[in-house]
Amino acid sequence: MPVFDYDPPERFVAGAVGQPGARAFFLQARGQGRVTTVGLEKFQVAVLADRLDELLDEVLRRSGGTAPVPAMAPVELADKAPLDLPIEEDFRVGTMALAWDPDTAQVVIEAQEASADDEEEEQGEDALDHPASAVLRVHISAAAARAFTQRALEIVAAGRPPCPLCGQPLDAEGHICVRLNGHRGDRT
Repeated sequence: MPVFDYDPPERFVAGAVGQPGARAFFLQARGQGRVTTVGLEKFQVAVLADRLDELLDEVLRRSGGTAPVPAMAPVELADKAPLDLPIEEDFRVGTMALAWDPDTAQVVIEAQEASADDEEEEQGEDALDHPASAVLRVHISAAAARAFTQRALEIVAAGRPPCPLCGQPLDAEGHICVRLNGHRGDRT
């Protein structure tokens, strides 16, 4: 199992390539002269950002406000730059995990490669019978995690505008709106 470990990375960001409605989403870590790029779904980026914020808020709450966790992303850590080129996907993400390391006061993010065996494992197969998957593991400060979250949420929100009636993303041709009993809604 290849493990792409960054402790800490020089840069860790979420990004998207393509036009709204047809974008590809990535996590990218850079450090020590190497770049690791993993592909994932838009909803995975959104869930990762939400869970990171929840984790940091919980660490701050449990510490009584003494943990080195900023309430908001520090402005100096904002990363608006595009993904590093060339964008070459090392693997596609299946599952992700988050942890707080109290010894280093860092967030640990793991993204594990999706495999064809995932469905079999969900049906009760023994995971030890299957080859291990690749993993991207990143250790970042709480401040860097807040900055990652802010960028990730901006990337997700930069897609197609939502329908004002049902909240689903609008296509260029409109969409089937469940609030209009299945009739095609206009984009006016």
